[in-house]
Amino acid sequence: MLSCKKDIRNGNEIEIPAETAKEGFIISTTDFVFLDEEVTLVFDLSKGNKELMQEKDGLYLHAGLITSASASEKDWKHVTTEWGKADAAYKLKHLEANKFSISFVPKDFFNISEQLSATHIALLIRNMDGSKVARNKDGSDMYIPIRAKNQLQIGVSAPVLQPTYQEITEQDEFEKGYDLPLVFAVSAASAVEISLNNEVVNTFSQTTKVDTKIRLDRGGLNRLSIKATSANQSVQRDIYVMVSQDVTTAELPSGAKVNGVTINNSTKKVVFALSAPSKSSVYLLGSFNDYVATEQSFMKRTADGNTWWIEVSDLDFSKQHTYQFLVGGQIRIADPYAVTVLDPEHDTSIQIPAELPSYPTGKTSGIVSVLNLSPESYTWQSTSYVRPHPYDLVIYELHVRDFLEKKNYTTLRDSIPYLKALGVNAIELMPVQEFEGNSSWGYNPSYHFALDKYYGSAKAFKQFVDACHANGIAVILDVVLNHAFGQSPLAQLYMQGGVLQANNPWFNVVPTHPFNVGYDFNHESPLTKQFAKDVMRYWIEEYKIDGYRFDLSKGFTQKNSGTAESSVGTWSAYDASRVALWKEYNNFIKAIDTDFYVILEHFADDQEERELANEGMFLWNNLNHNFNEASMGYIANSNLSRLFPQSHGFTQPRLISYMESHDEERLMFKNQMYGNTGSGYSTKTLTTALNRMEQAATFLLFAPGPKMIWQFGEIGYDISINENGRTGDKPSKWNYRSDANRANLLKHYARLIHFKKENTVFRNPASEYVLTGAVKYYILQQGNQKVMVIGNFDVVNQSFQVSAAMEGPWYDNLNSGTTVNWSVGQTIQLSPGQYYLLSKDILK
Repeated sequence: MLSCKKDIRNGNEIEIPAETAKEGFIISTTDFVFLDEEVTLVFDLSKGNKELMQEKDGLYLHAGLITSASASEKDWKHVTTEWGKADAAYKLKHLEANKFSISFVPKDFFNISEQLSATHIALLIRNMDGSKVARNKDGSDMYIPIRAKNQLQIGVSAPVLQPTYQEITEQDEFEKGYDLPLVFAVSAASAVEISLNNEVVNTFSQTTKVDTKIRLDRGGLNRLSIKATSANQSVQRDIYVMVSQDVTTAELPSGAKVNGVTINNSTKKVVFALSAPSKSSVYLLGSFNDYVATEQSFMKRTADGNTWWIEVSDLDFSKQHTYQFLVGGQIRIADPYAVTVLDPEHDTSIQIPAELPSYPTGKTSGIVSVLNLSPESYTWQSTSYVRPHPYDLVIYELHVRDFLEKKNYTTLRDSIPYLKALGVNAIELMPVQEFEGNSSWGYNPSYHFALDKYYGSAKAFKQFVDACHANGIAVILDVVLNHAFGQSPLAQLYMQGGVLQANNPWFNVVPTHPFNVGYDFNHESPLTKQFAKDVMRYWIEEYKIDGYRFDLSKGFTQKNSGTAESSVGTWSAYDASRVALWKEYNNFIKAIDTDFYVILEHFADDQEERELANEGMFLWNNLNHNFNEASMGYIANSNLSRLFPQSHGFTQPRLISYMESHDEERLMFKNQMYGNTGSGYSTKTLTTALNRMEQAATFLLFAPGPKMIWQFGEIGYDISINENGRTGDKPSKWNYRSDANRANLLKHYARLIHFKKENTVFRNPASEYVLTGAVKYYILQQGNQKVMVIGNFDVVNQSFQVSAAMEGPWYDNLNSGTTVNWSVGQTIQLSPGQYYLLSKDILK
C-alpha cells in the first residue's frame, strides 16, 4: 500500500495516499484495484474539467466496466447506476474542500463473476440531475485499470496520471532532459522491463517495487512502457509523457492559407495551418504518422505568434487521411476548417458515407478531420440558373429531419417536384453545418465548414442544390455565427475545466446579450471576423448557395446589454457598431456574389433595421402572434399592419414576413385548441380552422415583398411545437394530403403563390391598408393594375362601407369568372372568415 494519511469526516475514517493526495484526480487507497477486494476511491474535483469544483454535497458515482466484450472504451458494460437518480448506494462522501470518496467491492458493485475479463472501471461523477458532470481535462470519461485477484497488475504512484483510457501524465509538459520520477508496484514478484519509445532503458529482476528515474531526451509525445512478467503471466502499462521542445519561428510558405489545409497538386506538398495565439506547442497528428507527436510533427509558428503551420511532402495523394492537432501537450482537436469530420461518439448511430475513411480507433480520441487530397470533382448541371427577383421570393423553410421519413438529401431532392408544384421559388434549410449530436435543430454548431453527415454526403447535397436550380428554386442556408458549442475546437483551445478562458481570441467569456446559447463569439475580434468571412465564402463557392439567413444576427455586437430577459429593450436599441459590422459582412458577401440574399433574424429597432435594409439586406418579420390571433378570431391583438414596409419606415419591401417558422407555434394547433366561437361558428373545428388558414395565407402572401412559409403549413400542420420537446423530432404528415379539406388548402397555397410570382404588382406597389379591426383590407396599385385583399377575421358577421378606393368593378380571382361591383358608400356584409382577392385586371 502507498504511504497514507488519515482523514475523518462525519465519523468515517479513510486513508488518502500522502504523496498523491495533493495531485491526483482519482486516488486509490491501494496500489491495485481487484475485482473481489474493497477499494476506496478519492476524487479531487479541483482536477479534470473542474465542473463540480466547490460542490459540497449531492454528488453521485456513475460507473460501468470495460470488458473484452466492449467494442471500445465508450462501450460500457454492467452499468448498475441510473443516470439522474438520487440513489444513496452511489452517493459520494464529502471529505474536505473538493474531495469526495466512495468505497465498494467491484464484483459486488457490478454484480458480476470474478472470472469476467474486465480491464477498466469506467466512471463519471455527476450532480443529482446529471446537469453537471466531472470528467477528464479533455472531456473524456474516467478509467481505472482493474484485474482479477489472480492476475498480474501494475500500480503506478509516480508520475501522477490522469485517469484517461490512454494514460497521460497530470502535468501537461516536461522540459527536455528532465529526469522523470517513476514509482510503481507489481502485484507479484516479476521481471520488469521499462521502455521509452520502444527502446529498453531499464530492467529489474523479481521485484514488486520500483523507484527510478527516466531521462526525457526526445521532444513530443513519449510512450513510457512498463512490462512485468511473472510465471506464465505478463502485463504491460503504457504512460504517455509530453516533452516540450524549442519553437521554430517562420512565416507561412507563399500561397499558404493562415488556417486549414493548402494543397499544392504540382509539388505534392500540403501545408496545415492553425490559428492558436499564446499556445506553447502544436503537433500535427494523423493517420500518416500513427497519431504520434514527434519532433518531426512539431509545427512552426509565425512571428506574430498567431499561426502554427507545417508543410508535409510525403503524403499519399491516392487515399484519404485523418488528422488532428495536439495543442499544449493535452488538447486534441480536429481542424476548425475541416470540411469533413469523424465523431467516434455519434457517428456509430448514423449511416456514414461509404467513401469516408474509418475512425482511427485505438490511435487517438475525440473528433478527427478528414483530408481528401484527390477529391472527386462535381460537375454542376444547372449552370444558367437565374435567381428569382428578391421581392418575388416565396421561401419554404424546412428541417430535413422533420420534413422527411428518410432523413437525407437524396430523399429531399426527390421531394422537389412537390415543392415545385406548390410554387415556392426558394428553400431555406435549417442549419446543416456540423452540429453536436445527430438529431438536432442544428443551432449548436461545432464545425462551421463541415456538412453534417446525419443527412448524407457532400455530393448528395450538391445534387440537391443542383436539382433545385434546375427547377428554378434558390437554396438559402440558415447559418449560425453568433455562437458555437463546446465541441467547437475554437472553444476547446482555450478552455480549462470546462470553463472558457479570457484569453480565447474568438469568444466572450460572458455573453453580451440575452437569449445566447453556447459560447458567444466576440464579434469585434479580428480572428472572429476572418473566421466568419471564411465560412461565408466557403459555402457560396463550394455549394453554390443562393442566400444566408443569419441566426440571431442582433447578437453580433460587443455592446454589453446584459443577459437578463429584461435587457431585451436595451439590446434591441440602435447599435451603430452592430450596423457597421453587418454592413462590412454584407459588402464582403456582395463582392463575391452581387445578388446573393442576405437575410437577418434581427428584431431590432426600426431605425437600425431600416439602415440595414437600405444596404440591400432583408429582415425577418415575425407576425406569428398577430396572425394566430386573427386566425383564431380574436380581434384585439390581431393588427397586421407590420406586414407593410411603411409601418417599419422602410421605402423598399425588404421584410421576410411570415406567420409560422421553425421557432413559432403552429397556427392550426392553436386554432383547434384555443379558437374563438360565434353563433354556430367555431374556429376550433377542423374545416373552419383550415378555411381560416386560407384567409390568413391570402393576407400574408400578397402584401408587398418576399414571404416565408414553414413546412407543411400548406396542409394545415397541427402538431404543437412542444410535442416531444420543443426541438425534438416531429412527425411528418405527408398523409394529410389525402384529406380533402387539407388538399384544398394545398391547392389554395399553390394558386396564391402562382399569382404572387407572376404579377409584379406584388413587388413594391403603392399601398393603402387598414389591418387593425375585424374587417381588414389592403389595396395595392402599380400602373393600371390594382389589387384589393379584404376579409372578416371575426367569428360573427361584420360589414364595411365602400370607400372611393374600393369602388368597383373588381375581378374576383378566387371565384373564376365572377366580378363584384361596389359603389362608394355601399355597405357590404361579410360572414365570419369571408374574404376576397380582387383585382382590376385578371391576375396572371
